[in-house]
Amino acid sequence: MRLTPDMKYPVFFLLLLLSGCEKLTTVAPVQQFPHVAQGSYAAAISDDGRFAAVSSIQDGVALWDLADNALKYQWKHQDSSDNLVFSLAISHNNSHVLSADQQTYALWHIASGENQGYWKLDTATVRDVAVSDNGAHLLIGKSDGGVQHITLSSGRRLEFLGHTERINSVAMSPNGRYALTGGNDYKAHLWDTQSAQIIYSFSHPSRVTKVALDPKGRYAFTADSKDLAQIWDIQTGQLVSKLQFMARQQVFSTVRFSRDGKYLATGAPTRKLALWDVQSGAELQQWQVGVKPDSRPPSAVVHAVAFLGDNQLISESSSGIAEVWEINYERK
Repeated sequence: MRLTPDMKYPVFFLLLLLSGCEKLTTVAPVQQFPHVAQGSYAAAISDDGRFAAVSSIQDGVALWDLADNALKYQWKHQDSSDNLVFSLAISHNNSHVLSADQQTYALWHIASGENQGYWKLDTATVRDVAVSDNGAHLLIGKSDGGVQHITLSSGRRLEFLGHTERINSVAMSPNGRYALTGGNDYKAHLWDTQSAQIIYSFSHPSRVTKVALDPKGRYAFTADSKDLAQIWDIQTGQLVSKLQFMARQQVFSTVRFSRDGKYLATGAPTRKLALWDVQSGAELQQWQVGVKPDSRPPSAVVHAVAFLGDNQLISESSSGIAEVWEINYERK
């Protein structure tokens, strides 16, 4: 299989993994669930921790019901034996999964397992995706700097051109009305998907590599490729906090706000899973996700994380393992 520069994880993250990792305290997970034997390209976990979508070269896109760790469906974009899906998103209300390879993206209905449409980009490649509740709206970040917002009921396609360089990360509110996008132009924009008008712009000193939205409309997260990760109040546009790194900065591969808005969970391409205080930006706890036994060097990308109730996190990593972690608030 030939990897191209636009692919989301393999080459970019391999360089990060080989560059070295900070030393973390080893804490065993409460539970582990093997999902992919040979490792995964991408994964997404629903906001409530109920479902996980996992992409691997052998199994296509597998949807797991995490309540009983049962394999629910297996999907593929094409008949080829090689699955190349590198972007996945699950709607906030657990109705749909959006999957994407470099050129095509597909919408899947969780209740029935049925495909609800395939689409293809003509020129640019897909960089990241998001899907609204009920699969009503799709958000596609592209390599040419454009972001496409699609309303399926009407077929309306809005092209947001607020970025001048490649998009790296996108997020969307559950109702599909607001989008947060970040790219190589050192900018993150929060914008209205009905008008394409920018509500707030957040500047960074380097490429914006990860963005996330609190589903309840309280906060936005933006992080760049060097030393700045910030939480914003999206009602006022004001800065809430900057994450306080205990060691060198790292690129984030996944971000999730807690339901009460007090905490932020992050994953990195260096096996690190961390919990942060939203108001202060302080790191409260950290873990290392598991690796495959034959992994040399022992490495894994944290693809997705979600809160399980108030006291646990669940993660999916490139090792192909879902892991449950205990939050120890006494360590704060």
